Amino acid sequence: MKKLIVLGVLGILGLSVKAQDSTSTAKDSWLIEANTGFGAGTGAHASNTGFGFYSSDGTTIWAIGVEGGYFMADNLALKLGLGYSSQEFDNDFFDTSAFTYKVGLKYYIVGTVPIQLDVTGGSIKDLDENPLWLGIQGAYAIFLADNLSLEPGLRYNLSMNEDFTDQGIFEFRIGFAIHL
Repeated sequence: MKKLIVLGVLGILGLSVKAQDSTSTAKDSWLIEANTGFGAGTGAHASNTGFGFYSSDGTTIWAIGVEGGYFMADNLALKLGLGYSSQEFDNDFFDTSAFTYKVGLKYYIVGTVPIQLDVTGGSIKDLDENPLWLGIQGAYAIFLADNLSLEPGLRYNLSMNEDFTDQGIFEFRIGFAIHL
């Protein structure tokens, strides 16, 4: 019985060592990511593909979403994101919801400094104008394990639809990524 346990432990350690030989951002690997956004107020949640919650003076806004990516080359991923957000008022004046999307590229400089350029937009229920943003994001990837990273960073969204808004949005974000 002891021999089986020892062999099992050695087998698991052997798999772990092999996993450490490969890089998390290598070509043909995958990325699943969830982000949180802080400091952007109500505007950012109109096209958010991350997790967010904002509540003030009877207004409640929440968002949920996820992003995924495929590494087309070492350190370069094509990313897609989908999300849903809801905005509710105490007086039922104008409750609304939005489906959101993101398409972009994420590049890891030296494997630990991700920069991202993307287009983010949404389709808001009962509105004629919808948000469309050009986003740029920089972060630092802290690898907690070979396949798990924590990515605190900064993001700026430049409005591409001035009929929706002409103001940009600056955010502090914390991302959680699983590398497959």
